[in-house]
Amino acid sequence: MCYDADAVPPVHAPAVTRVAAAGPVTLTSADGTLFAAFLARPEQPSGAGVLVLPDNNGLSPFYETLTTRLAEQGHPAIAIDYFGRTAGTDYAHRDAEFTSMGNLMRHLGELTPAGLDADITAATDRLRSIGALDLFSLGFCFGGRQAFRSAATRFGLAGSVGFYGFPGPINGAPGPIQLAADLTTPILALWGGADDGIPAAMVGAFDEALTEAGCPHEFVIYPGAPHGFFALTAQDFVEACADAWRRVLDFVATHRSPQM
Repeated sequence: MCYDADAVPPVHAPAVTRVAAAGPVTLTSADGTLFAAFLARPEQPSGAGVLVLPDNNGLSPFYETLTTRLAEQGHPAIAIDYFGRTAGTDYAHRDAEFTSMGNLMRHLGELTPAGLDADITAATDRLRSIGALDLFSLGFCFGGRQAFRSAATRFGLAGSVGFYGFPGPINGAPGPIQLAADLTTPILALWGGADDGIPAAMVGAFDEALTEAGCPHEFVIYPGAPHGFFALTAQDFVEACADAWRRVLDFVATHRSPQM
């Protein structure tokens, strides 16, 4: 997991527009499951929307703030929670028992690719319903892995951005390396050079798999940066955070429709 309950994303730059509205919403997945999300809408939208995919703790204040900061840059953004099927929609009041390692791993173990895909689709449908035309995914840790998966054609995204998403298999489930042949959407992948959980060889294998599959991609490795470096309190990595923000926003600007 990446972020503690009190973590805050870094600041990019002055806002280009005001936030018209920001707050929790409840979405309905294809199987009828209700799940929590947080939606932020700018007063002057860019036309590009961002699906924010949290780390394996699910929806938290870090991602609520991140959606707001994206909206300040003109991009309506929605962050989703993963645990509607097993923990309900009241993500803000889950107790320490939920976040304990054993219990959290149980909830994570009950997630399925079909359920995740359905929730992602429900969230992108919401973004489209409020006028976002070109959609992007932006994920962290577990969410980075899901962002890479969302580069598959079936999601209809314009681009996918993943911070330190584990690309290999987990408990026998194929990872983005194994799924690379199905990935077609441009990918921006951001990695910490000192991330002990994601070996450099695995990052290289993902790079090679995407190249072989013909998926456009850019990998950026920040030397000395740990897993979860993208945070306001990461004072040793202020420059890396600023560069990562710039790359994310440039990626959206580059890959959205040219008429915008």
